[in-house]
Amino acid sequence: MRLVWGDVTAVQREAPGAQWLVVDLDEGPSGTAVNYTALAGRCETGERVLLNTTAVGLGLGTGGLHFVVARGSRSSGIALDQPSGGHVMKMRYSPLQSDVLAVESPESPHHDVMAEANGLAGTPVVCCGLHSQVPLVAAAVKTERPDARVAYCMTDSAALALPLSEVARAACDAGLMDVTVSCGQAFGGDLEAVNLHSGLLAARAVAYADVVIAAIGPGVVGTATPFGHGGVAQGEAINAVASLSGLPVAVLRLSFADERPRHRIVSHHTLSALTRVALAPATVAVPALPAEQALLVDELLESAGVWGRHVRSDAGPLEDIDMRGLEVKTMGRGPDVDPAFFSAAFAAGVTAARALRS
Repeated sequence: MRLVWGDVTAVQREAPGAQWLVVDLDEGPSGTAVNYTALAGRCETGERVLLNTTAVGLGLGTGGLHFVVARGSRSSGIALDQPSGGHVMKMRYSPLQSDVLAVESPESPHHDVMAEANGLAGTPVVCCGLHSQVPLVAAAVKTERPDARVAYCMTDSAALALPLSEVARAACDAGLMDVTVSCGQAFGGDLEAVNLHSGLLAARAVAYADVVIAAIGPGVVGTATPFGHGGVAQGEAINAVASLSGLPVAVLRLSFADERPRHRIVSHHTLSALTRVALAPATVAVPALPAEQALLVDELLESAGVWGRHVRSDAGPLEDIDMRGLEVKTMGRGPDVDPAFFSAAFAAGVTAARALRS
């Protein structure tokens, strides 16, 4: 870990729950830092801030962002006092543990509903492997079923702060998603849930979602090992959905543009999630692809044993998915560069929407 003091020279922009600050570091060049107002309060120009600069120092995929640990403008008294009204702690037993009003908590107006909620009754839940798949799935659902309510359950296997996700916020603003639920140690959603199981139930019983999307937040851990990656969360989500009598729909992570062999055609993240982690069968959405690419995908899924565990759903050619002006990239690649990735996410959204109709 590396913690560095600095001075805020500008508030670059703000969003609900987060600020992006320009900070001159005491040691090193100036940089952009994210401040979560629920954890440190609001920052102003001229304030001293303590930043966690570790990920940037390691060159990791954080978008070049530092994170505010604390504000140093006040050296005595109470620096922050904004109780949530709840008693459930997230990021427990860490210096940044924070109280939230969990949807299940006795203090919550939804406690009685959650006390009775015990199943999803066949609700389609699209289980993603990457955060960038979330808005694509949502757009496909809304294109196919404009009247459907879509909820996003963000798990705690990547970023913990939902306000960090600009694409989730943009999807909500565009009406592609209707409600967000931060599950486990993740925080900052419209609803806070103690774990994914409870978050899924809240999406249906409290938010009245017709389709739920379960996915990690921004960022994904990778170690080039079979199980040391964030994609494992996809298999865990499938298990959670099945245990609650929902309909799990799996998104394939496809790419013919990724230069890393382990992520080409079908990512090893997807294969381990579907063949080793998921204990329950899911509906796996397969998009229409050019003939040569389709053959490679089919051969890889077959040889990996996916169809011995799961059910195939061919979405057919998908055109005119309405992104409502939202631009999405995955690993810096757009749909013109990596169309298979986008087609796979669209296929899962369409599959879930069609499951509603049936």
